[in-house]
This record gives sequence, structure tokens and C-alpha cells, in this order.
Amino acid sequence: MNATHRVVRLTRRPAGLPTADDLTLVRTPVPRPDAGQVLVRNTHFLVFPGLRTLIGGATRDVPLPPLHPGDTLFGPAVGEVVDGPLPKGRLVLHLQGWREYATPAAAECRLLDGALPDPVAHLAQGSAAYGALTRLAEVREGDTVLVTGAAGAVGTMAGQIARLLGAARVIGSTGSPDKARRLERELRYDATVLRGAAPVEGQLAAAAPDGIDVVLDTVGGEQLAAAVQAANRGARIALVGALDGQLSPDGTGASAPAVLDTFRLLTRGITVAGYNGPDHPDVEAEWEARFGDWLRADEIRFPYTPAPGMERAPEALPGLITGRSFGATVVEL
Repeated sequence: MNATHRVVRLTRRPAGLPTADDLTLVRTPVPRPDAGQVLVRNTHFLVFPGLRTLIGGATRDVPLPPLHPGDTLFGPAVGEVVDGPLPKGRLVLHLQGWREYATPAAAECRLLDGALPDPVAHLAQGSAAYGALTRLAEVREGDTVLVTGAAGAVGTMAGQIARLLGAARVIGSTGSPDKARRLERELRYDATVLRGAAPVEGQLAAAAPDGIDVVLDTVGGEQLAAAVQAANRGARIALVGALDGQLSPDGTGASAPAVLDTFRLLTRGITVAGYNGPDHPDVEAEWEARFGDWLRADEIRFPYTPAPGMERAPEALPGLITGRSFGATVVEL
């Protein structure tokens, strides 16, 4: 085993969106596990947009600690046990990504048991989409479903899940014509709304002339407001993300104001609810079982943009924020 390894640290807290210059690739001694800890050689880790909020330091309502200059970034990772109380050679899922070797507590590791055919699929952000579409929005046979931010890590999973749950028509929003084509060709979206091409409300009216029954919103802002206007009576809106504020160059990424027509919400009996995973502890196991079955039957895909090598890691977060990825962003070591 090498005596040193590489980690990515926050160099400074940016005034706006983080860039590669705000992150530093540092070589440091491989950590030694303390009692109860496991030494893990990471093979893949997820780059997630919530890091922007953690870097901004405004984490009052976020169940994760803020990142300060000098801190190593973190996030979901898959790796192989090298030493410690867990069986050597086993793959585990843990939260100490952004480094080549990690020392999570054994209790904070999850041994991967082959429930998914590809270990990397454990980094898919489908659990929240599945939970929102089964517990809050409750997709029904024949529904028309809108997914905002459809080309992101959650959105690329959500449209596929909605279809498998019985949706008759699935519409997605994105800001890229190329991503719109991929959503339709690769992930079976029926139509796409292109942010910035024309007013979203008008595009939605054309894409869903009979209205929308379910909205899985990962963005907020103008897109959520337009979704309310297009919603049918009894429509269910599930909020899973707030990228409109989180990825804004202004502020800290911890606020995402939106102006919604409450008259429409009232007169059409529209429900709006935010999905929070800990409120639904039964979802994770149910999702994984169905995800595994769907993967093996080739009924679903895990789309992700790979960032090969630790040297590419500092560029991965800015690339995600500026929209250069399709699906999740995964650093491969």
C-alpha cells in the first residue's frame, strides 16, 4: 500500500459558486484506523450539488456539517476494506469520499451484498425520487408526470421510475438541447421543456395539453411556478431539490424563493410537500430491492458522467454546477 494518498480540500470559501481554484488536491499520509474504524480504499465517489450549500456554510436546516477552508470534502463513496474490524476485500458504502483512502467507523459503513448488479449503482440518487413518487405524489396508472431538472442525478432516475410506476406521459425540463435529446432517446421521456428557449409556462401547455397530475420538482423558481399553472385538479407536487437557489451565484445556496399561485393551489386542490428521507425509513430497502430487479431486467439505467482519476476531482464539482454532466457525477479512482 502506498504511504501517501490524495485528498481534495477546500482552499477558501468562495464569494459565489465554487470553482476548481477553490479546491486543492493534496497528498497526505494514508490514515491509520483507530479502534472501531475501517481503512477503506475508495474506488468511486459521488459529486453532489449539496456541497455548494455546505461550502457556503449556511447549514441550519441541513443534516450535514459545513465545510471550512482546510477541510476535506466528503460524500457517498464505494470502496474496498483494507484493514479493520470488517472483512478485508469486501466492498462498503460510506460517506468519506473525495479521498483515496478513508477511515470511517465500522458502524458507519454498509457492507454491499450484491443487491445491485453493479456496486457503483449504490451511488445513484434514486431513493429520494422513488420515495417522493410513491409516498408523497403517489403516481397512478395513466398519470402525466413532470420532472424538473430532468437531466440531473435525481431527474434522470425520476422519469424512469415514474414510467415504471405506471405514468402514461413523462415530461422533463432541462437547459440543454443535447440533454433534451438524450432524455427522450435514452430515458424515454415523451417531451422536454427547454429552459431559456421560451417561457416555461407556454412550453408546458404545449407539452401537456391535458395538464399535469404529478410534479417531481428538483429546481423550484420559475419552473415550479409554471408547474402549478399546468397542474390538474388534485395534482400532487413533491419537492425533492431546490437547485434554482442552491446553484445560484448569489447567496450561500441555502435559500430558493419561489412565487406560487396560491389561488390555483386552493381552487384545484393541489398538494405540495417536501420529501425528507428520514421521515420514510422504509423507503431505502424497498427502493434497493426494486432497483436491483429493474436493473437486472434492463428496465432502468443509472446514467452518470464519469470523472476518471483523482486529478480530475477538483474540476468535477464546478462541472456539475455549470451543467457539464448528464445524470450523476462519479469520480472513478
